[in-house]
Amino acid sequence: MDMKERFSSLTQIPEFTSTFSDPAVAETAGMDVMQINVGRLCNLACKHCHVGAGPNRTEVMGRDVMEACLKVYRNQGFSTIDITGGAPEMNPDFRWFVDEACKICDHVIVRTNLVIMLEEGFTDLPEFYRDHKIEVFCSLPHYKAKTTDRQRGLNVFERSIKVIQKLNELGYGRDPELVLNMVYNPAGAFFPPDQTTMENEYKTILGRDYGIEFNNLFTITNNPIGRFGEFLVRSDNFESYMNKLYAAFNPATLENMMCRTQLSVGWDGLLYDCDFNQALDMKIESGETIFDMTDKPYVPRRICFNKHCYACTAGAGSSCGGTTE
Repeated sequence: MDMKERFSSLTQIPEFTSTFSDPAVAETAGMDVMQINVGRLCNLACKHCHVGAGPNRTEVMGRDVMEACLKVYRNQGFSTIDITGGAPEMNPDFRWFVDEACKICDHVIVRTNLVIMLEEGFTDLPEFYRDHKIEVFCSLPHYKAKTTDRQRGLNVFERSIKVIQKLNELGYGRDPELVLNMVYNPAGAFFPPDQTTMENEYKTILGRDYGIEFNNLFTITNNPIGRFGEFLVRSDNFESYMNKLYAAFNPATLENMMCRTQLSVGWDGLLYDCDFNQALDMKIESGETIFDMTDKPYVPRRICFNKHCYACTAGAGSSCGGTTE
């Protein structure tokens, strides 16, 4: 049974579209962020990864898709290019793509696992990011080594701290033009704590123990798909976690769901309303690819929903930029 079938089997949980009556909620409100997944190749295989990235994945975006992304960005009024993976840095055209993105976009984000910057061939990336004034989003599941390593692999915490300290030395988290953000994901089938409280804890403990500074911490509710979804199924927690998400549904989060202002581009140029839909292979309703859109103006589109969307609307809401309420 695939994950979409599992969602359908949860008959006690209503379809997500039943949670709202305003038809505007089901339609995009304008495009702000183009999030581009340049491949699922990664040097880690994190337990919570919703796209199942890892060292054995072969999906890598080609330069033709990247060029099409840049054309669509120019034509459709986006303000942010958000580059993700896998470890996006492992794409062979990554540096070229960042160079070109920075020529047309003043706000380029890269989502990094940090430890890739300690591997041969990637140690120059901190300076590369500084020189391009890239906004760096780094995943650090916890300020304790044991919790982080349990989720991401042996000694990942120690290596991550080393890279963050290097970024700090270059001005990240200190210079207003060099923004360093952290992302927190829960280590199990529970919700993240209050975002502001967690940010204060991170800043206090990481500052005290390692001299680390950063700008913002964003808490993200684990979506019940990918490796985390598989963990829920194996541990017999899938249904209870979904019930928990549904019970915590907050209608105040609907307006700011990331799918309303974001286009997600897959490594092969297929398009999705968000990165979670991409992981479930839920393409945009029209079925267009990035190549189909290179000469088209922006037109609002209907958003594709499923029960995993309760993860984005539980509690204070969740998105790639943290809480949404």
